[in-house]
Amino acid sequence: MFVIVILTLMLGTDLLWWLHADRRLRPLPRARVWRGALAIFMIVLIGGLLASLFLRRLSFANVVSLPEWFVAAIYIWHFFVVPLVLLISIIYLIVRGLAVLLRRKPVSVPIERPQHVPTLSRRQMLGVAVAAAPVLFTAGGVVRSHWQLDHFRLRRFEIALASLPKDLDGMTIAHVSDVHVGKFTNGALLHRIADATNELRADLVLMTGDLIDLSISDLPEALAMVRRIDPRRGLVMIEGNHDLFDGRKAFHGGVRAAGVPLLINEEMTLSLRGHPVQILGLQWGDRSGGGERLIEPSMKSLDPLRKADAFQILLAHHPHAFDAAIERKIPLTLAGHTHGGQLNLTDEIGFGPAMYRYFSGLYQKNDCASVVTNGVGNWFPVRANAPAEIAHITLRCKT
Repeated sequence: MFVIVILTLMLGTDLLWWLHADRRLRPLPRARVWRGALAIFMIVLIGGLLASLFLRRLSFANVVSLPEWFVAAIYIWHFFVVPLVLLISIIYLIVRGLAVLLRRKPVSVPIERPQHVPTLSRRQMLGVAVAAAPVLFTAGGVVRSHWQLDHFRLRRFEIALASLPKDLDGMTIAHVSDVHVGKFTNGALLHRIADATNELRADLVLMTGDLIDLSISDLPEALAMVRRIDPRRGLVMIEGNHDLFDGRKAFHGGVRAAGVPLLINEEMTLSLRGHPVQILGLQWGDRSGGGERLIEPSMKSLDPLRKADAFQILLAHHPHAFDAAIERKIPLTLAGHTHGGQLNLTDEIGFGPAMYRYFSGLYQKNDCASVVTNGVGNWFPVRANAPAEIAHITLRCKT
């Protein structure tokens, strides 16, 4: 039902914008050509949206796949451009309505123009620009995504903790999250992610969810990437919300059958330099849902498993689990999910800071630390001020 509602809203806004833009193009010279181009543009995007949904629904996504640039255009148009245009239109109508109410009607003086010179009024030109801008913005986004999707950075953190045992001073962690194996993260890029992780030669490789994007059919390719990673002393992963879209049992069963340690409100204790390190894995969701509301119940199920003599690391897909970790004095929390906000105007203005208390980078409080990574993969084809990344963490004893 949720998918049907969202699809209906998307198609409805598509049709409304199409009608509005078509009307704006009518005053143009050779209007039929421009209106025909607009019709082709909209039919292709609407048809692409329906095709991508039905291919996945019928499990044909791996047999008949849409080109990456085309899928990028569908996502940029429906998930960013149309909502942005709708928001701007609502704001414009409100401001215009208030202006009409507050101002006096000016005396209009007709201006005579030569009949033989075809001209567009300033209002008509603005209308044409309004119709053209979203299309050009979408095209620009597709070009940017083509360059951007194959790029990621290594982001390094050095964290001093008073609770870190001296034996573990200098311990390193490769924090890999939100790979989103699927339409935008696949093929050679997965090899590069695994190789870059191996080059870090970290003591631990810890993965905090969203290994796959939408379809369980992408899990074999994702697990092949995970098995390519050399864990040295240990590799552990947890689930994310995207991992469960195509079924919890299928994802859990597939990962465990491949021999990859998956912690769902479970713990794993490893020995590093002769000292126990306990990894606590937080569940994302159950049959009733998931997300932030499940953090506290999941933490309570982990509480009896905690070992007082071990250095503890909490893996949580949702970054707000850091608050629960602070209450329990768990020294290190690793999280993902936010993609750094994905689209931000600046480091402090954007979806990340607006939606999350902890959205990207290092946070410290009461001798507890949390690293929230932007993730190395993509569910959406464009990023702004939130680059894809693998986090490399070095722990130090605070003196």
